[in-house]
Amino acid sequence: MQNPLSAPAPTSADTADEPDIRPLMSSFPSGVSIVAALDVEGNPHGMTCSSIASVALSPPTIVACLRTASHTHRAVRESGRFALNLLHERGRATSELFASGASDRFGRAEWRLPLDACGPHLTDAAHTIADCRVSRTIEVGDHTAVLGEVIAITVVDEAPEPLLYGLRQYAAWSTATAAVPGDAPTDREEGAGRVGR
Repeated sequence: MQNPLSAPAPTSADTADEPDIRPLMSSFPSGVSIVAALDVEGNPHGMTCSSIASVALSPPTIVACLRTASHTHRAVRESGRFALNLLHERGRATSELFASGASDRFGRAEWRLPLDACGPHLTDAAHTIADCRVSRTIEVGDHTAVLGEVIAITVVDEAPEPLLYGLRQYAAWSTATAAVPGDAPTDREEGAGRVGR
């Protein structure tokens, strides 16, 4: 069996028959975040990202998958740092702005750069912000998995509930949970991959 890590890169003929995984992933609702970083000249860059996950508890590590050709990925790569802004349910307009490709997005969103922050904090749209140091990157196709060690966490006081995205629609956590009665899951296993931990 061929080692997939040493397999040749796929050609255009190979990719012509690839399945489109977007319908698959759109049926997997997730929280909404914005990854933000400063480039070497100090200019802010950021993009909406729902492809994030926890990787390890010690050292505390998350992964964010960024489009390799994006300005945000370049800023993250150059600086070695980024801020992960988890959006609350009133942050939908900010999510759409940072997904739009608008060049003036930071001029149209409230943000600040606290002392020792690893990237812009979107204070008006985020309920929790993690400052991360890049520990490793893995390029896969047209995206790069960026592993970031979390060095600081900021929880915004009295922020609204998290913003969700799935089936190509936004939803509020408070609305989604109100519509699903029942007890919490009984699985008590701890770990980085445990939802809600």
